[in-house]
Amino acid sequence: MAVTDQARPRGGGPNSFGAYVRSYVALSKPRVIELLLITTIPVMFLAAGGVPPLLTAVATLIFGTLSAASANAINCYIDRDIDAEMRRTRRRPMAMAQVTPRGALFYGVFLGILSTLGFAATVNLLAAGLSLFAILFYLFVYSLLLKRRTAQNVVWGGIAGCMPVLIGWAAITGELALAPFVLFLVVFFWTPPHTWALAMRYKEDYAAAKVPMLPVVATEKRVLVECVIYSWVTVACSVALWPVANTTVFYPVVAAALGVILLWQAHRLLAQARRGVTGPQLRTMGFFHLSNAYLALLFTAVTIDPLLAGWMR
Repeated sequence: MAVTDQARPRGGGPNSFGAYVRSYVALSKPRVIELLLITTIPVMFLAAGGVPPLLTAVATLIFGTLSAASANAINCYIDRDIDAEMRRTRRRPMAMAQVTPRGALFYGVFLGILSTLGFAATVNLLAAGLSLFAILFYLFVYSLLLKRRTAQNVVWGGIAGCMPVLIGWAAITGELALAPFVLFLVVFFWTPPHTWALAMRYKEDYAAAKVPMLPVVATEKRVLVECVIYSWVTVACSVALWPVANTTVFYPVVAAALGVILLWQAHRLLAQARRGVTGPQLRTMGFFHLSNAYLALLFTAVTIDPLLAGWMR
């Protein structure tokens, strides 16, 4: 059931200015933004061949944060009926009616305009255009077109989550190149197994909300086979950055080591499913958390490698 402007949360809405502010901050999904920044910062180091210009980097992070917050807030507006049905999301501000739909929509649109103008004024037009594209793609292609219609929703919808890689590179260089697109593909192929691992844990929630995530419409074995395939392609793309970006040997060693761990866990889950292990016993959340750590550590290596290259010269 959709949450209306008149609906009130259980226990009432925010009763102080601080609680009101916290509701709008939560609407922005700060933890999702953290993940996006994990991919933006390292790419700026790679593009600069070392420490990027401070003012450009700070502006990119500020307006990138506002861009992601805009998309997340409007997504909450669009998905308020789904969020109210799912255990994982029912305590979000709109599901609890702590923020009105009109307020959430205005907030999201305002942040989107502010982020786009900020990028254009302080960084460059290419970064501004890529940021705006990411917002519009996430909302119109993923949230409105794909999410409720196809099990491929997170595959193609994940393109929006890959855009910070291109934005970070464009912010420093003013153009695009092959290297950021390789990292774009890393995030693109990493996203489905990462998301499906979480969706397997909350399969009943997605089914109740009538969202056709792959774990809802396919067997656990089928989902884990696809997780293994996507994980292999993710690792292959991560290692491909070595010749494309001409990194030092440090990066491919780290990428290969992290890839072995990721693939071992993916294959372990698939082997368990083939032995008949099902449901919570599969412990897919372990893979979910591992994949988070994998991406963070991989992009940390992307940050460190150009610094090592500069030190070695």
